[in-house]
Amino acid sequence: MDLQHALDLILVKLHVWLSATIKMLPNLLLACVVLAVGIFVAKWVRDFSRRKIEVHLRNRTLGDLVISLVYIITLGIVLFTALRILNLDKTITTALAGAGIVGIALAFAFQDIAANFMSGIFLSFRRPFKIGEAIKIKDFEGFVQEIKLRDTTIKTYQGQLIIIPNKEVFQNAITNFTRLGKRRADVTGGVPKTADLRKVRSIVMHAVQQIPNVITEDTHFIYEAIDESSINFKLLIWVSSGDRMPFLEFRSVVIIVLTEALRENGLELSVPIRALEMRNAVSTDT
Repeated sequence: MDLQHALDLILVKLHVWLSATIKMLPNLLLACVVLAVGIFVAKWVRDFSRRKIEVHLRNRTLGDLVISLVYIITLGIVLFTALRILNLDKTITTALAGAGIVGIALAFAFQDIAANFMSGIFLSFRRPFKIGEAIKIKDFEGFVQEIKLRDTTIKTYQGQLIIIPNKEVFQNAITNFTRLGKRRADVTGGVPKTADLRKVRSIVMHAVQQIPNVITEDTHFIYEAIDESSINFKLLIWVSSGDRMPFLEFRSVVIIVLTEALRENGLELSVPIRALEMRNAVSTDT
């Protein structure tokens, strides 16, 4: 094959391509217009969906998922329409069929990501906690800062941010300290065996009624053991707040008030008063 013949073949091929491009030019311009207008419409649909969903769906995480799906589906329709104008829809269909096989392989490779994503969706429906509530998951305890589809962020009482994958959140027990709006402290102590037990109970129950935010109807005083030198008691006392600091302050006040009340009536504690935190909370074990 001489050089001239090769050059002629190249020119013929270029001519064919140029003719095809000129014939496709109107379709190409129309596809560009459809794509530009379609992207604008997709954004408008996304914003419109967000306004409607924020009114009717208060679950922010689930709302973000629905908005994203609406936006992606709208963009997909626009893209497929533009490709249809260019007569490339069959090519894309074939490519998508091949991508399905690749998708299966990627699903196994990224199964942890998928598990976190699905767990986030289930948590959005169940809603065991909300932003601002005090919770405990495994060994992590603090206030919920952010809830996403893949992970949940809590701020510990020491000010540290902990990001927990939603798979771990969903598969472990969740203790919600805030949801019930109250918490209980178990206050233990002991009095001498010679003490008037009915009087001790009366003094304690009268003293706790003076404590701010105490729920007196849920408060109980019981004697639980006879020791070698004392009779031990337990006070189950509730505060009408699920927040961390009000609870700690309440527990401290209970210890002070009980100690002062008993001493004012001539009773010395044979066993020091101790206050334990009873985590009466919403617990989800999945």
